[in-house]
Amino acid sequence: MFFDETKVILKAGNGGDGCMSFLRQKYMPKGGPNGGNGGMGGEIILQADENVSDLRTYHFKKQWKAKNGEPGRGSDQNGKGGEPCILKVPLGTEVRDLDSGDIICELMEHEQEILLLEGGKGGRGNATFKSSTNQTPRQFTEGKPGMEGAFVFTLKTIADVGLVGFPNAGKSTLLNVLSNAKPKVDSYPFTTLVPTVGVIDYPDDFKTVTMADVPGLIEGAAENRGLGHRFLRHIERCRLILFLLDLAGTDGRTPIEDFLHLQKELQDYDEKLVQKEFIIVGNKIDEENGQKNLDEFRIRFPDREIFSISAILEDGLDELKAHLLSHFS
Repeated sequence: MFFDETKVILKAGNGGDGCMSFLRQKYMPKGGPNGGNGGMGGEIILQADENVSDLRTYHFKKQWKAKNGEPGRGSDQNGKGGEPCILKVPLGTEVRDLDSGDIICELMEHEQEILLLEGGKGGRGNATFKSSTNQTPRQFTEGKPGMEGAFVFTLKTIADVGLVGFPNAGKSTLLNVLSNAKPKVDSYPFTTLVPTVGVIDYPDDFKTVTMADVPGLIEGAAENRGLGHRFLRHIERCRLILFLLDLAGTDGRTPIEDFLHLQKELQDYDEKLVQKEFIIVGNKIDEENGQKNLDEFRIRFPDREIFSISAILEDGLDELKAHLLSHFS
């Protein structure tokens, strides 16, 4: 199972209470106040970690709490602050307030840290209330409660290129031959059930391009059919969209119909997606109807460049790789 969204309830630690205490020694019957302050409550801190792949930790454990601050003690001893609760999340995690739906923060870089909830302030001990007019103060204050809240963690894949196509278009096969990723490949729909990110190496240029293969899109995904929004949110952050079309005409569809449907699904989900830069790649050029469907697509869209490849035969990939690199140079 892949967990890319979950609800959590978080609470920072409470501050420790201040202490009321007086110095008591045999030869100092009127010793002054020496009650220490309470410690600060622990904070809730989010930390992005490239080694964390999804949000499963927070799916199975919904509630997290930082440590409380220790109370103050006599002899002017301040309480120890509570340890923070550091929550490690994948890169690309978006945090929203559960009630308002407002975006609180996004974690995009490795080891990026966000202070989400502050711990409660520690109470004051009676030693801090001593003054020229109040030599034996009996005042002290209790620690303040830590902040708390309910949030939604949502993972949105970060990659340079997002592969968009209908099931069985060959996305997993393409990612397999272009990069170091090894997604599952087979001849039935929805082979890809979770996002997979691969790295395309360009050793001569000392550069890399990341490519995300996400679950196959179906008509009506913008209305949350099939894997719906779970798919679409994973391409929001991709810098370039690669429309992968099936030139073989699987299931009676044509590349023209597929391209129009894919664009419509992106537009229905978010207008910003159709404004992203994109390229079109026709796969399975080696199949019986491949060249015929490619020619018809070029006639229908004469202003659109389309790269023809056969991912399974690894034909046409060098030109595609060079074109991808040119977008990020």
